[in-house]
Amino acid sequence: MAETQLSYDTSYTQNRELSWLKFNERVLEEALDENVPVFERLKFISIFSSNLDEFFMIRVGSLLDLSRLKNPPIDNKTGLTPQAQLDKVFENVKPLYKKKDDLFFKVENLLRGYDIYNLDVNELTDSEFRYVEDYFKKNIMPLLSPQIIDSHHPFPHLWNKNLYVIGSLGSKEKTNLIGIIEIPKSIPRVLYLGNDNLRYILIEKIVFHFFNTVFSYYKVSTKSIVSVTRNADINPKDEAFDFDEEDFKIHMKQILKKRSRLAPVRLEIYEELDKDLKNYLIQKLNISQNQIFKTQSPIILDYVLALEDKLSPMLKAKLTYHHFDSLYPPEINPGKSIISQIQKRDILTIYPYEDIKVFLDLLKEASQSKKVKSIKISLYRLANKSKIVEYLCEARENGKDVTVLIELRARFDEENNIEWAEKLEEAGCNVIYGIEDYKVHSKICLITCVEKDKISYITQIGTGNYNEKTAKLYSDLSLITGNKEIGLDALEFFKNMAISYLDGDYKNLAVAPFSLKNRLIFEIDKQIENAKHDNPSRIIIKANSITERDLIDKLMEASCAGVKIDLIIRGICCILPNIKGKTENITVTNIVGRFLEHSRIYLFGEGDKCSIYISSADLMTRNLNRRVEIAAPVYDNAIKEKIKKFLDLNLKDNQKSRIMTSSGDYVKKEVQNEKLNSQEYLLDLALSQNENRPLKSRFHFFFKLFKGGDVD
Repeated sequence: MAETQLSYDTSYTQNRELSWLKFNERVLEEALDENVPVFERLKFISIFSSNLDEFFMIRVGSLLDLSRLKNPPIDNKTGLTPQAQLDKVFENVKPLYKKKDDLFFKVENLLRGYDIYNLDVNELTDSEFRYVEDYFKKNIMPLLSPQIIDSHHPFPHLWNKNLYVIGSLGSKEKTNLIGIIEIPKSIPRVLYLGNDNLRYILIEKIVFHFFNTVFSYYKVSTKSIVSVTRNADINPKDEAFDFDEEDFKIHMKQILKKRSRLAPVRLEIYEELDKDLKNYLIQKLNISQNQIFKTQSPIILDYVLALEDKLSPMLKAKLTYHHFDSLYPPEINPGKSIISQIQKRDILTIYPYEDIKVFLDLLKEASQSKKVKSIKISLYRLANKSKIVEYLCEARENGKDVTVLIELRARFDEENNIEWAEKLEEAGCNVIYGIEDYKVHSKICLITCVEKDKISYITQIGTGNYNEKTAKLYSDLSLITGNKEIGLDALEFFKNMAISYLDGDYKNLAVAPFSLKNRLIFEIDKQIENAKHDNPSRIIIKANSITERDLIDKLMEASCAGVKIDLIIRGICCILPNIKGKTENITVTNIVGRFLEHSRIYLFGEGDKCSIYISSADLMTRNLNRRVEIAAPVYDNAIKEKIKKFLDLNLKDNQKSRIMTSSGDYVKKEVQNEKLNSQEYLLDLALSQNENRPLKSRFHFFFKLFKGGDVD
């Protein structure tokens, strides 16, 4: 059954998986932009590829599981069954491989103009081939474990996202044999040749070439490089725990071991296989023909980032984005107590244009200050070398009460978080491991100060993770406030998390899974009432994704009432704009550029009386109904103005933004006046602020953008 009747109106909604594929195609299309430095274009192809890997491991894996149920659930945006969704996904992914291949070789040819060569074996010079042959014999061959598959040798387990060379073999004694070699991960993926320029070859190409040598006793009729992608979506119910926290860490470690052994969801092949071998793999992997994807470019492109380190300073300047230093917020004097300054005024920093260092400096001061008595923080993803953990441990060593709510189920960061949790515990911090059945995705830190028997609070609430590395790559907001009422709410939040109580009562903060969705609906309803009474009405939502059906329907209702709605959605957007009689007042903008647009902002209303929230939550079913998330209201008028101008800049972007059509496709904006790249605009600001320029020019943009001026 491909479709079924639903009680939902599907005329203005689209499937989340197909919407995501269109987003990822947008990522790939950055490799087409001639204004993007050439090596960065190669990185966008690599990002597209890794995004697709995760999509298959998580989303396709989930759909395959659901498709096997006796009564599978139906998509409430399209009426499609899981199997029908899979069919459409496989159909839409096929042309993306062709597009990726074409762009990869186009960019590779451009890089050859700078003496950067990703070589095939047949392109090696005689001396290079001798070097590669010798390297294979001495450094690769001893580490290989070739296998024959026949009636006496069973088909081996192919590990998730590992590379293998596989071929059809025959001999005088036996026919229809299969040979397989796993590419060892202990060998560097790239072999560099010579010193004068960047000539290199991938290890799998070497093994592919010498496959016949390894199986010299046999005749090789066909061979290919292959990789299996496996389901990595671990059912949240399997992660539920009714045992103590130490056992939960052990449970998570066991889950991680299972991940690489889960069911295959995709087979990627580098060269066409013969029919018999392909059918054999289909049978052994229990996949269908449409789960096989052929590529002419490398299957795994994770080597690209390391390649950048090989570029000379001159080549880096030509081929990559120019380096920048994030701006230390001019509102804060780093030579004075940050705690005292925050107690006098709130600040909002916009990463990566402004520096996360102001929060790190705050945390460092808090770890040492005598008036700070406690620090509480929720952690989801951390950098591999985390200053935040260092300062939390230092705070505990200095006698502060330190409570850390760490989510061990942050997908693909579980192992990293387990290690940090153990380090924090060793330092004496009180570590809490989350809530049963609900991931804690909130981004909040509370610093409690006691001075002259007076208690005060400093609360930091962010849209992104406490990760110093991604704060240079992701566009996020961080609000630091001395507002006592927000501080009391934060105190209540951490108390509730410690006792696993989700339905807390908060005066200011909106907290999922119980109050955030209701708060959003309440704010949308207010705008609907304004529009019905011919009062100014406005909604701007900036998020990564929107899939939650009730909110989609409420936005449609607001559109029908005449509310102007702008959605700035980077990834999945299940609501279709400009559907007659439904979403005619809704626009959807998608921005893909140098930095990952990651901030979540909800704005309701016009003028000084508008309500603005910043949040860790996307408007997705999982975030609003099955996670612990926080949205914080912004009360400071200057900060409100700063956020409004930031949103306005996003909406005026006509270089990196695309407009969604009523069919769900993205089209370029028409440039009516001057070209505007919102990210480059803000980056230029940060660069000019960090240079030694006259005061007027250094602060000109801040004055215009964040004090109420026009950005045009």
